[in-house]
Formats: sequence, structure tokens, C-alpha cells
Amino acid sequence: MKYDLHTHTKYSPDGFIEPKKIVKTAMRRGLSGIAITDHDTIKGSGKVKKYETDEFQVICGSEISTERGEVIGLFLSDEIKSHTFLEVVDQIKEQDGIVVLPHPFDNIRKNGVNLSKKEVKLVDCIEIYNSRCLRQKYNDDAWKFAKNNDLMYVAGSDAHFAREVGNAGIIIGEGSVRKSILKGNLDFFGKKSSLTNLIMTKMLKTWRDFSEDHSKLDE
Repeated sequence: MKYDLHTHTKYSPDGFIEPKKIVKTAMRRGLSGIAITDHDTIKGSGKVKKYETDEFQVICGSEISTERGEVIGLFLSDEIKSHTFLEVVDQIKEQDGIVVLPHPFDNIRKNGVNLSKKEVKLVDCIEIYNSRCLRQKYNDDAWKFAKNNDLMYVAGSDAHFAREVGNAGIIIGEGSVRKSILKGNLDFFGKKSSLTNLIMTKMLKTWRDFSEDHSKLDE
């Protein structure tokens, strides 16, 4: 069974995909499930959850911005309200969620969390393959860090557009995807996204920020 554990819907400021569309696309590409990890909200997860079936699982998640960088929480039930790294980790764990560090060594985006040796125990997983990492070195460094620090690992497309869904993820056998992640009983797959997708994401967010600012001026 294949799962893409890092996707965004239109409920991310830089996302574009409709909830129904993301499920249809994932199923068409042979996935058994996806994690919705919209920026700083689980609203998108709730919308996509409506399209979950016995054959397709929707994992509620969020990619939260902190003063240290971004943190993903998987298997959430409530919004993460803090934007302080340590508090975000605590709030994810209070929900029995899984703490993931996405694209930690991506020096182009520069929004990954770099952990000290003492902080490794704070997280559950490292994202060792992110399709939007333009240099393979960034994913390789994440893989090495996970191995050197005995951390579990995950992978995801970081899709913001439908064409990216399923570009990366994990492969597990029968059973619970949550248990498979925490026990490391999985493999991963992945291919790089196009630079065009990253550029379009930046343009989309800039346009939305511009529109929001002008709406406030008109009030």
C-alpha cells in the first residue's frame, strides 16, 4: 500500500487543489491514502476526510510554521495553535500525533528545522524524500541524519498542484500505517517535482497576499 504523506489543498495559502480532486487524483495514481498537511490548519484535512472510503485513507495533518522552521504533525484531531517549536511538538504529542521534520536540509527554501543532538528525541520522523527539494543532496542529507540518529523516516510529494500528488511517499504492507511509520516497517519512493511548480506556488501565494491586502484597504 502506498501513501503520500505530504500534500496541500486550497486551504493552504499557497495551495490550489480542491478536496475532492486531491482524492480522485491520488486514487487514480494507485495510492491507498494521503496525509493532508496544509499550512497552519487542519481545515483542509476535515474537508478531504469527507471523501475517505474503506479503500482510501485520509490522514489529518498540518505543516506548522515555527521560529525554528516547519514541523508536520500527522494523525491530528485538533488545530495546533502555537507557533513555537517546543510548544508545537508538545501539542502534537498531546494528540497522540506523529512529529515529522519536513525537508530539514533544504537550503533553498530555508524553512527546515535543524536539530542538535540533544533535540533528536523530540521528533519521531525525518522526511527523507521531498519531491520539491531541487537538489538530491538535501534528501540524501536527511536520510543520513535519520540513520545516524536512529530516527524513523517518511516521504511525501509536498504537492500543491494535482499533477504533483503521488510523486513521493511510503510503501507498507497490510495493517496500520501509523504503526508502520513508528516501527519503521516501510519503504519509500519518489521523483522530483518540476521547478515550474515551485515558481507557480510562489506566484499564487503572492497574488493571494496582494488580494488580501487590497481587500483590507477597501473595507
